[in-house]
Amino acid sequence: MLTAVSLSLILGSLTAVLSAAEELRFASYYGNHMVLQKAPAKAVVWGYGHTGAKIVLSLSGSHNDYKTATRVVSGIWHTTLSPVEAGGPYTLIVLQTTTNTSIMLTDVLFGDIWLCGGQSNMAFTVGQINNATEELAMVSKFSDVRIFQAALEQSNVELYDLPGVEVPWSRPTAELLGGKPFTHFSAVCWLFGRYLYQTLNYPIGLVDSCWGGTPVEAWSASRPLHKCGLNSTMTSKLNRQLPVQSNFWKDMPFAASWKNSVLWNAMIHPLLNMTIKGAIWYQGEANAGYNRDEYNCSFPAMIDDWRRAFHQGSGGQTAIDFPFGFVQLSTWEKNYLQDGFREIRWHQTADYGFAPNKRMHNTFMAVAVDLPDEKSPWGSIHPRFKRDVAYRLVLGARAVAYGEKGVSFQGPFPAEIQFDQSSINIMFDQEISAAYSDNAFEICCSANNTCTDDSQWISVPMKKLGSNYILLSLSQCPSKPTALRYLWRDWPCAFNACPIYSSDKVLPTPPFLERLD
Repeated sequence: MLTAVSLSLILGSLTAVLSAAEELRFASYYGNHMVLQKAPAKAVVWGYGHTGAKIVLSLSGSHNDYKTATRVVSGIWHTTLSPVEAGGPYTLIVLQTTTNTSIMLTDVLFGDIWLCGGQSNMAFTVGQINNATEELAMVSKFSDVRIFQAALEQSNVELYDLPGVEVPWSRPTAELLGGKPFTHFSAVCWLFGRYLYQTLNYPIGLVDSCWGGTPVEAWSASRPLHKCGLNSTMTSKLNRQLPVQSNFWKDMPFAASWKNSVLWNAMIHPLLNMTIKGAIWYQGEANAGYNRDEYNCSFPAMIDDWRRAFHQGSGGQTAIDFPFGFVQLSTWEKNYLQDGFREIRWHQTADYGFAPNKRMHNTFMAVAVDLPDEKSPWGSIHPRFKRDVAYRLVLGARAVAYGEKGVSFQGPFPAEIQFDQSSINIMFDQEISAAYSDNAFEICCSANNTCTDDSQWISVPMKKLGSNYILLSLSQCPSKPTALRYLWRDWPCAFNACPIYSSDKVLPTPPFLERLD
């Protein structure tokens, strides 16, 4: 049933709707080869027609024959299908009885829809990854993983439909996945979808809506920005430009001004009526130099607001707490130049260091700090190792979104920290695989209990490694330590070579900061 809230979301500007509704058509993100959300949720389908006309929608396929009717209200028709189990293909026909005109969509599948958002590391295409040739050669094996990509558009007001489509619903091809850099199609999104398909064995729909060089404020509505004390009309001027290492950079708006909410308005708000399973996100680089210290509020608040809006926009079909996965930032500058990445990594977790947590429930995180790529032709801020990132995201999705038992998706994290005059004993929440390091850990020995200056921190070596603990030396600290931190650098370790991993050496311990008061 169409609720008052969801009706207001799709009506938008009545004048604009009426002028656009002279013919029967679907909204921008429906088409042949699409995926609709499977049962137990109900898929929402809507489009345009003549006001007052009767619309009959029929769905036919090997497992279902289904028909429903609705009316065009203010130029828009809208219906919520009965639940359909995963599978297909189906044919979807919409008939406008007053004009006896119809539209038919074919090769429609039902499965899980995941929204992929963020900035350039999400826009990074399959053709750019380190094993692109191998990956693109496998594309034909995954024809039930379907892709859709929104066009890059901005708006000062919330739009009811996408103003542009870059890739309509399509079966995957090497051309779409490996085309022009940062254009078609997100590597992390695709790899996440195909890994998930290999686990679930039913269709996956991937909706790509991302833009390189963008701050979280551009993707947020005014509500979460106001909650975090950020001016809802603020314009961000990113205060650092990325190094120009290829011709690509000249086209990227890293130093451009971004008005708050312009991408929410044009590239997220129009999708709210779509029933989705969950979302994944790769962003934060742009906020290392803009509203960095507010990111521990602005990012979790954006997640909360997206959840509320998608739930209301779909008439309650998208879960109010739908699973949300994100990538903790990898690396950029190797020479420890204080570029803000260490703080953003921490703030991405709402300053807990791990996810899910009390502030960010039903989330999962892929740690990427151990995946640096100094020789990336796209700049070191764009590591090519997206398969590792996607694999870690899928582990989180399997455990959090699908409740699969026995799936390890988090690296070791301190469960208890004990210290005396000569040592600190860190007990982890799981068994570990560890290697000695003299500079991975730092302690603050401030006499006045403040640790705001890097000069107050000193490196402490590991002196003993156990199956689930690490013993650190305190010989350099003349007083009781105030705080402990781990991997608190932009570029803390080499590829797959951080000091602490899970016992199977798959998942790294994320950077953390612990007060020792």
